[in-house]
Amino acid sequence: MSFSASRLAESGVPGGDAVLTVSQLNRRVAQLLEDGVPRLWVAGEISNFTRAASGHWYFSIKDEAAAVRAVMFRGRAQAVGFVPEVGGRYEFRVQVSLYEPRGDYQVQVESLRQAGRGDLHEAFLRLRDRLTDEGLIDPARRRPLSPQPRTVGVVTSLSAAALRDVLAVMARRAPHVRVIIYPAQVQGRDAAPQLCAALDRAAERAEIDTLLLVRGGGSLEDLWCFNDETLARRIAASPVPVVSGVGHETDFTIADFVADLRAPTPTAAAELCCEDRAQVLGRLRAARDLLTRGQQRRLEHAAIRLDRARAQLVSPAQRLQLRRQRLEFAARRLQAGLD
Repeated sequence: MSFSASRLAESGVPGGDAVLTVSQLNRRVAQLLEDGVPRLWVAGEISNFTRAASGHWYFSIKDEAAAVRAVMFRGRAQAVGFVPEVGGRYEFRVQVSLYEPRGDYQVQVESLRQAGRGDLHEAFLRLRDRLTDEGLIDPARRRPLSPQPRTVGVVTSLSAAALRDVLAVMARRAPHVRVIIYPAQVQGRDAAPQLCAALDRAAERAEIDTLLLVRGGGSLEDLWCFNDETLARRIAASPVPVVSGVGHETDFTIADFVADLRAPTPTAAAELCCEDRAQVLGRLRAARDLLTRGQQRRLEHAAIRLDRARAQLVSPAQRLQLRRQRLEFAARRLQAGLD
């Protein structure tokens, strides 16, 4: 791409012997880039990925022969639905720009998707946006989990490693909590209908306080059943809170967005659904000790009041003696009056 003299003139860049400051030069070059290069899709591999405290993503997009610096601002990054992996290949919709303070050419990324999976990612975004418009992804509708569940349900495959992880965590942390399994496929064409049926069974039987929807990690295609619209609506309509623990920490599905709580892994879902029994017992012991000390103080204060009251009491014999003396005195006076 080349810029003609007329284009430079239109942009306000002076020619000839005019002198610009570095800031003016960078600002005008940035304007030329932004105006001259339309938004476009670029394919490449991510490297040097950094997620800043501000929520912005900074990384490089590279291929076998070249690289370009990229930035994705927080609002755009939050809309992606997953955290990209270093070394992963993605397709980026970018706006070419210049970072003026350093004069570095860069691209601002507006959206990204996994390379070769544009159709799936676009379907994911469309469903997410539609559910957002309906309010099903609104954080305000999320319900708190039962702090002390008596029974927890688990929707997953009976052969899944995720189920073994959940049961191991529950046995270690909360052996007093009953676990009911609602089996369903978690991958393949029939997975989404089976997951919906499992949620329906849990709702009909009304025997649990919290429901875990879990499966281990996998590719986008492996996890696609958790992006099913019907399943998303079943989760949102569940009569009990739902914890979604699907995939690894960097995996996001529609189920995560509509669930009452998103756990980064199946193991984390089991840890988040109920408190550790040891911690609960520790609090109970502390409460018992506090009540015991309080009751002991009350008994001690009552004993002191009793002693004080006892000191003020007169025995019945003393009372009779006092009344006898008064009676004898009255009798003598009466006799004296008669004489």
